[in-house]
Amino acid sequence: MNDATLLTNPRLLQSKHARLFGVLAVALTLSTSLAEARITKIQITSRESPTFAGSTFGGVGQYEKIIGKAFGAVDPTDPKNAIIVDLAFAPRNASGLVEYSMDFFILKPIDLSKGNQKLFYEVNNRGNKYFGLLDGFNVNLLIAGPTNNPTTAADAGDGFLMNQGYALAWSGWDTSAPASSNMTITIPVAKNPDGTSIVGPSYEYISFDNSTTVTATLTYPAATLDQAQATLTNRALLNDTPVTIPASGWQYVDGQHIQLLPAGTPFTQSNIYEFSYQAKDPAVTGLGLAAVRDFASFLRYATADDGGTLNPLAGNVTTAYSYGVSQSARYQHDYLWLGFNQDEKGKQVFDGIFNWVGGAAGVFINYRFSQDGRTERNRQHLLYPESVFPFANQTLTDPITGKTDGRMLRCTQSSTCPKVMEVNSANEYWVKAASLLHTDPMGTVDLPDPPNARYYFLSGLEHGGLTTICQQPDDPISPSPALRALFVSLDNWVTKGTLPLPSQVPRLVNGTLVPTAQYGASFPKIPGVTYTGLKTTRYRFNYGPLFDQGILTKYPPVVSPPFQDNPANGPIYPSFVPLSDSDGNDIAGVRLPDVAVPLATYTGWSLRKSGFGLNDGCEGEGQKIVLQPTMAARIAAGDPRLSTQERYGNFYGYYFTLLFAINDLVNRGYVLPADAQPLFNYGLNQALGGILRPKANELHLLEVREN
Repeated sequence: MNDATLLTNPRLLQSKHARLFGVLAVALTLSTSLAEARITKIQITSRESPTFAGSTFGGVGQYEKIIGKAFGAVDPTDPKNAIIVDLAFAPRNASGLVEYSMDFFILKPIDLSKGNQKLFYEVNNRGNKYFGLLDGFNVNLLIAGPTNNPTTAADAGDGFLMNQGYALAWSGWDTSAPASSNMTITIPVAKNPDGTSIVGPSYEYISFDNSTTVTATLTYPAATLDQAQATLTNRALLNDTPVTIPASGWQYVDGQHIQLLPAGTPFTQSNIYEFSYQAKDPAVTGLGLAAVRDFASFLRYATADDGGTLNPLAGNVTTAYSYGVSQSARYQHDYLWLGFNQDEKGKQVFDGIFNWVGGAAGVFINYRFSQDGRTERNRQHLLYPESVFPFANQTLTDPITGKTDGRMLRCTQSSTCPKVMEVNSANEYWVKAASLLHTDPMGTVDLPDPPNARYYFLSGLEHGGLTTICQQPDDPISPSPALRALFVSLDNWVTKGTLPLPSQVPRLVNGTLVPTAQYGASFPKIPGVTYTGLKTTRYRFNYGPLFDQGILTKYPPVVSPPFQDNPANGPIYPSFVPLSDSDGNDIAGVRLPDVAVPLATYTGWSLRKSGFGLNDGCEGEGQKIVLQPTMAARIAAGDPRLSTQERYGNFYGYYFTLLFAINDLVNRGYVLPADAQPLFNYGLNQALGGILRPKANELHLLEVREN
């Protein structure tokens, strides 16, 4: 083994270079034996008390808002931190610790004694707070979401979390979060022991759904501006063969930007460009895992920082939950898998973890030249190592590599496993291989639920995203009623030992989890609706021999279009999608009223329209395909789905069918009683919008209900 290999591998310091730096290591061990790695300082830069324009929340009273910056340090010799890639190459302070800093944001009862002594920590999504959006916890179906700096009474929504007395907190972890979010993190750059830059391959997926962008930004600076050491390709559609753009067709603007030539030429709208180059100065992005651990642990267990500044929640957190949406749910998968729910004192950080739309994926965070803002779907970011074994919480054996692992293996060994709820939309089964959460990696059997995890599929829902580039209208179903009920179930599970709501997912054993060909056979042939069966394929790509150490040497991996089930791209972990009924609505899962009492077909998949990559996947979007109003209209349109008239008869029939479906959800616990009336009103508004407008002699029915 040569010195160059050792310099690229942070986990091989036991041999030659370990001996070279042996004296230094001994000195660091002596200096850090008395130093405790933790949040060392907090700076409160802003306090608004009361916030939310003085609104009060039940018996809890008013809330205040605290904004600031936290400073932390980790011990690179602690085994709980050593898993962070390139931490060994990060600069250290005089105590031998690696430092970082991050923004934080807290909402708390002014009188903490009136709160519930529970922490709701939201792992922010690219700097965004999602707890109060229309599909979050803190709103009902008809209240708009707050800004990223909740301040006004409207920003509190219906106060779902505040009325219960939760303290809410956020802190930076994501290097892709913009400065404007005030949720940033500052982390060090890894360097070789002699202070020179670490250099290695990096890769950029570049695509713009507009015709005006002329410059692409690179995540890491180029190690050289020699175009011979970089490759830029272009293709219109996912399964087209990439065409290399010659050096005369592009140039570096500077070390972190490229442009097409002649200067000012825009990137072709929605085309897929891929740029491979030699980068330098990788950030130690895995510190973002330690940052959440340390800040949440500080809020839960600490009295004050080293300078005596009091912890704003000191002595008032007996139970802690974390919540993640999409990117941050994927983050929580890796946070748990890599053992970060155990703090440096060995204490458990979170008692419960709630993941919404994370699929069976992780986040590209704990690798050299990581890009934690990327998200793979069936068209975009396919070649990043976001989704690697293990996929499930259970400890299983990888049929491709022979490795045995599970997302809960480390926390099981340290007795720090939280209760976990995995909640996914239909979109995650199509674009994030969500079935691998609850099937074995060979795709042969359903997995039984582990003791401390449950799984829920919200039928027919989309992930969310752009709406103007897809062929069909956006899927508008809000998951909020189900999310709120499931979170209450998680809380009761953690604090009272009450068994959680039973898992609700499609299964292989009962035929509701199927290959795309079987789905296509059951999906109705609706005029004007294209179905291609496009689904993300979960490959085991070859990133080179150092991949298990977090270093990608074959990057991007060698691949050949098409991407779907193409053996040329490597071994495949089979994944499946939920079977639909004759309306095209998913059969299994938690069927909210839109799906259970349909006025339309709702799908978790959708396709791009002409000009934006025709018939390629439309990323996180779903579809709403409205039913015909009458049998005559249905026949005239050639629509095989029953019309609203045929299935409900009239407004009266829809009214009571909807009422029964909502009562059923409430009785089974998947909707809270308090959310039943808003759900019912929403359903009636859909019907009153013209699809099932009641006749004059039926209006008294609505009046009776409202009275």
